[in-house]
Amino acid sequence: MSAPYLLEIACNSAASAVAAQAGGADRVELFENLEQGGTTPSYGTVAVARERLRIPLFVLIRPRAGDFHYDALEAEIMLRDIAHCRQLGCDGVVIGALNADGEIDLPVCRELVSAAGPMGITFHRAFDAARDLPTALEQVVSLGCQRILSSGGCATALEGGAVLAGLVQQAGSRIALMAGAGLTADNIASVATRSGCRQLHASAKAVRHSAMRFQNPALLGLESDWLQTEQAHVEALRRALAQGE
Repeated sequence: MSAPYLLEIACNSAASAVAAQAGGADRVELFENLEQGGTTPSYGTVAVARERLRIPLFVLIRPRAGDFHYDALEAEIMLRDIAHCRQLGCDGVVIGALNADGEIDLPVCRELVSAAGPMGITFHRAFDAARDLPTALEQVVSLGCQRILSSGGCATALEGGAVLAGLVQQAGSRIALMAGAGLTADNIASVATRSGCRQLHASAKAVRHSAMRFQNPALLGLESDWLQTEQAHVEALRRALAQGE
């Protein structure tokens, strides 16, 4: 009998993490700057989320938006952020780095894995930006990571389902593939079935509107609304996966 599906929710704030837990998430990936693909959250955000969550908390370690090729200064920042996550009792971190040729940056990633110590390791979608995914998979396995978050190198996991299925076969029991990017309650069961991934990653986000009664009309470019994980969306994802089991 297959193991049940595991639902990880990508959360851009402590409030999103609490909503994800209430909606039935199995695990949270915490970050900031969703619109830029996610960056490392603040110390306070991680600390509050750790205090409020009973489910596993993984923290994205990404010092900036843009590519995944990091210099020595950025690597030092990532190492220090990982140390903070260990101190706060996080369950894991989400890492990834590439060299200029689009291969896994093994020296940098080995440092990050070593710094994580007993924490779990997810290799993030830097994997999808690699030159050759099967080769990248073997490199990530050699690092000792527990899972790879991937869309199969495509814009969405729905489009990359066939590639993910091949990666799942290649990985076997050595590492888990977690499908992510563009997952909704309408397609998550289909992606799970097509890809063979038993772990799924979705943001379950919705627009939150500002409660401000006054807004300066001169600041039209300053957005007052924001995105946040919606408990009802998480519940819908959970139901869709349950029906597919």
